[in-house]
Amino acid sequence: MWKTIFRRVLVMIPQLLVLSLLIFVMAKFMPGDPFTGMITPDTDPARIEQLREQAGFYDPWYVQYAKWMGNAFQGDFGKSYTYKVQVADLIGDRAMNTLWLSLLSAFLLYLIAVPLGVLAGRYQNTFLDKTVVLYSFISYAIPVFVLALIFLFFFGYKLQWFPTSGTVDIKYDNGSLSYLWSKIYHILLPALTAAVLGTTGVIQYLRTEVIDSKSADYVRTARSKGIPLNKVYSGHIFRNSLLPIAAFLGFTITGLLTGSIFIETIFAYPGMGQLFINSIAGRDYSVITALVMLYGFLTLLGSLLSDIIMSIVDPRIRID
Repeated sequence: MWKTIFRRVLVMIPQLLVLSLLIFVMAKFMPGDPFTGMITPDTDPARIEQLREQAGFYDPWYVQYAKWMGNAFQGDFGKSYTYKVQVADLIGDRAMNTLWLSLLSAFLLYLIAVPLGVLAGRYQNTFLDKTVVLYSFISYAIPVFVLALIFLFFFGYKLQWFPTSGTVDIKYDNGSLSYLWSKIYHILLPALTAAVLGTTGVIQYLRTEVIDSKSADYVRTARSKGIPLNKVYSGHIFRNSLLPIAAFLGFTITGLLTGSIFIETIFAYPGMGQLFINSIAGRDYSVITALVMLYGFLTLLGSLLSDIIMSIVDPRIRID
């Protein structure tokens, strides 16, 4: 398996190179540049042209790409034109915020979806099953920004149960338990929103697998041997029903790490999703290209992780 993983990692290199070229060229096709927003009636046009020339915007695109890739291999993705800091440092700070949000979102997602999916499949066509199915349809139909705004208004402003912006209360010192709790408290509402929106697929997969497994031969054999029904569900049906979920677990993890643009923007949460949309608005090419490269890498990593997880969950599957 390790040889296969090594080969898959090697294949990622040319894929990322092609992706980097496409990203760089498409970024250059975007109208305007980071200095366009600096133009006012009092701005000297010569100064703007000087800044563009210093940034290398007038060099041929292949020269700019070669310089960018050479610096990227050394871990230098340039400097953000908007935030005036190194791109690697900027993304690193935002990535930690997104990581916290992603971990809690994934935990809440499976905490909600797995029991509902199993119970709906076990008690098929009952009131419980119909309620879960109705919940799945509603959560699937509601757009992200609509549910986020509803949760923000109701739980944040109306009931005032949760903070409505930020990542931590500034009155606490970093490293203290109060600081840790404040950080968790600030991300509970956006994490719950992301979790509710992500439960639909997991619930439907689990429900379908449990329903199919109830009539499988190994279940009838286990029941004929006198094994209690609860043990059949926990030891046989549930384990086999988790296989489709495991297949998408890698994509779920890496997908959450990319950050949710709508959720982070609405909740004013400074993560990578919010950074991405702000960078597009500000034509911050260095941040845009670095983020899309990171998203591409996480997508490829998610595919590999899903294969590895599947091979661990089901010994019959081997990645070749």
